[in-house]
Amino acid sequence: MLLHAARLLTPDGLAGPGWVATAGPLIEACGTGEPPSVPDAELDGLVSPGFVDVHSHGGGGAAFGADVDAARTVLATHLACGTTTMVASLVTGALDDMARAVTVLAGLVRAGELAGVHLEGPWLAPEYKGAHEAALLRDPVPTDLARLVDAGAGAVRLVTIAPERPGAMEAISYLAGRGVVVAVGHTASDEATARAAVARGATGATHLFNAMPDLLHRAPGPALALWSTPGVWLELIADGVHVAPGLVAHVMATAPDRCVLVTDAMAAAGAGDGDYSLGGLAVEVRDGVARLAGAATIAGSTLTLDRAVRVAVQAGVPLNVALAAATIHPAAYLGLDKVGRLAPGCFADLVVLDETLAVTRVMRRGEWVPRRET
Repeated sequence: MLLHAARLLTPDGLAGPGWVATAGPLIEACGTGEPPSVPDAELDGLVSPGFVDVHSHGGGGAAFGADVDAARTVLATHLACGTTTMVASLVTGALDDMARAVTVLAGLVRAGELAGVHLEGPWLAPEYKGAHEAALLRDPVPTDLARLVDAGAGAVRLVTIAPERPGAMEAISYLAGRGVVVAVGHTASDEATARAAVARGATGATHLFNAMPDLLHRAPGPALALWSTPGVWLELIADGVHVAPGLVAHVMATAPDRCVLVTDAMAAAGAGDGDYSLGGLAVEVRDGVARLAGAATIAGSTLTLDRAVRVAVQAGVPLNVALAAATIHPAAYLGLDKVGRLAPGCFADLVVLDETLAVTRVMRRGEWVPRRET
């Protein structure tokens, strides 16, 4: 299939007009200017690589866990909004339950439906647990680490850990040695401890600023350590609730090559307000904001990555920077080498955006996704 578009997001930035040639599930060739022959389709608007979400718990009324049908509901919900690559994030649970979920989700990874599994817990700080069950939090010990990583048989791509917990530094080294990306998050650590975690092999910040001490002028905490260290990828939830849009724009201006837009979405994404459950905890979603029932604690988001891009751009982030943070950067963060770019040999994953940055068409693995009924 030969596609001609008004604009393209290439690995070098925005260009246009341009073209993409697909062969089966892959991109065969692409370029700027006029296509080499008569195109099969003329696409109005901007063609970007499909979005890559490396931190999401749910959507469409379902959540990731040991249920394949629920996982596919989540994937379909976000796919309709342009997310062609997704990592399944698991909240803290009993080890038996987490191992079972990892094993089930690993099957979807092998099938190419998921890009991996993210363990957001159980090795988190109780003071900054967010929507995680306090009684199930624990220190990282080698047998537990090995059990959950082995259950995935290579599917566990990302682990969030609080580096101040006993055994955490050794755990970071162990995980990094097994090829698992480690992110600092849900942590009460100070600046020095966060820097020590990076020295041990941590390369990510789980939703920067959220679920960690405030950045204060005399006690900058982990946020400054992560923000200021080259090589650390900075997750940002750009929903206008988790982080002030102006701060999102400032972080992305100071570290434009290291920012990763994530949704941290829970089941209500694409499903509307109501009462939900996240990791066994009751969650109330009102006016699109998810909070633990009866509390002010934010419990994930109702975000999709297309909206995250729009929020970032509206806050003043250049379009090419916002799109990179939703495509090539998350792919690089987790070492996903065939997604996030419009380049020969990559998967033919595309999203077409109109002038308002709304999604008009989505292609995954060379096949157009059926349009949603309106």
